[in-house]
Amino acid sequence: MEFSADAYHQALRFAAQAHGEQRLPGAPLPYLVHLAGVAMEVMATALLPPGAGALDGSGEAAPFPLQLAATCALLHDTVEDTQVTAAAIEREFGPAVASIVAALSKDPQLPKPEQMGDSLRRIAALPAELARAAAIVKLADRITNLQPPPAHWSLPRRAAYQAEARLILAELGPLCRWPPLTRRMAERLQAYSAFLGAP
Repeated sequence: MEFSADAYHQALRFAAQAHGEQRLPGAPLPYLVHLAGVAMEVMATALLPPGAGALDGSGEAAPFPLQLAATCALLHDTVEDTQVTAAAIEREFGPAVASIVAALSKDPQLPKPEQMGDSLRRIAALPAELARAAAIVKLADRITNLQPPPAHWSLPRRAAYQAEARLILAELGPLCRWPPLTRRMAERLQAYSAFLGAP
């Protein structure tokens, strides 16, 4: 499990510059707080014992793609939410990172209800190790977002957000091959039920 602090700082600075003055929705905090939270989820889960579900074809635990996943965690919203292009990501961080960030980015040309399903299909269509890293980042992203919802969200909107999170787990859980992350997602999904009026 390789990790370069210099590479992490490079991605962090790039993301900070790209997102500029953006703020978390409904909060005065810089958007970088979200990106750092997603990267933290990636790094924290990488430290946990993988468990049997992480075995590769040889019966060994598949190494956790820490550097790739942490970099993509910091950059995952740059193409979707800023003026940065996938080509710029590729020039700075290489084709693997660019492919993952592009797959994680929703296509604004599609109707909103179709955007998540399209992104999930593009993640699954990546080469196996890239799909795995993308799945790890997407799960970490949604874990980070399964916090108390904005006060103005209606109960149907909250329920729809939880349902979408369940879809993400169902589609990407098998791809990530890291049981501690899927368990964490399942726990956050359960905790989110408190915001739906569920017992």
